[in-house]
Parts: sequence; structure tokens; C-alpha cells
Amino acid sequence: MKTLLVLRHAKSSWDHPVSDHDRPLKKRGRRAAQRIGEELRELDLLPDVIISSTAKRARKTARIIQEASGCDAEIIKTGDLYFEDVGTQISVVTNGNDIYKRVMIVGHNPSFEEIVHELSGEDIVMATATLAVIDFDVESWSAISQGRLRLVLRPRELE
Repeated sequence: MKTLLVLRHAKSSWDHPVSDHDRPLKKRGRRAAQRIGEELRELDLLPDVIISSTAKRARKTARIIQEASGCDAEIIKTGDLYFEDVGTQISVVTNGNDIYKRVMIVGHNPSFEEIVHELSGEDIVMATATLAVIDFDVESWSAISQGRLRLVLRPRELE
């Protein structure tokens, strides 16, 4: 079985005149990412690897999740999760190493809502720091298609 954790980056700040790619997290976003990381630890849903968009807000979200969960998973950064088409973003997972049973991707909307729909058939709203957990009854990432949406975590609902 393979499990995909789809995490939209935490709330970012528009307070500084920087490019979209370089927007930092807001304090609220850092707290939300912390809470999701803690919940992943409590639920024993730690990823084996974290693949993040290269955007600053996604990279920081991934690091906070890693630290808050106590997870020692490597964080891999890729531009393929930064506003590329959904097919390209899904290929980040389907081309993944089969030694990983649980993979987390950290990126952006609207494509992450589309990815969840494409891979589970479910329509969910992915507000910032929302996590969707999708299970696939396969042994290889290249074989994933329609999975089962097991869980959706939203920071607001965890407080």
C-alpha cells in the first residue's frame, strides 16, 4: 500500500514587496503548520519523504512539519510543484522511488485541489495548511490511479 499526503502550504504574508515565489509565512501560518505536524505525529502518519515546491512558503511549511512531527524524512525541493500543470505535479509522485510507502507533497492551489480530485474522486476545499491523505492499494507509485481519501486535516478543526 502507498499513501500520499497532499499538503497545501500554510498562510503566507503579503506584507513585504517580494515576488510570489519569495513570499514568507505569516505567524498564523507557522502556527498552523506546527499543529498539522503535531497531529501527524499523534496519528503516526509520518512521511518517508517530503517533496516541496521551491516557493519559500512551501519550503518553510515543509520544514515546520518535519520539525513539529519529529520526522526525519528528507525534504526534496522541485520546481515541478510550483504552478506546473496537474499532470506534471502528479508525475512527481508517480516517478517516485518505491522504497517510500508514505510520500508528502507540499505545494499550492488550485492544482492541489485538482490533484486530490484526480487521485481520489473527491472534491475538497484546500485552505492553507490543509492536508489530504490518500491511500492506494498498489506496491508501486507508477501504478497509482484512483485511491481512497482517508482523511482531511484542517488546522482550524484541530484547535
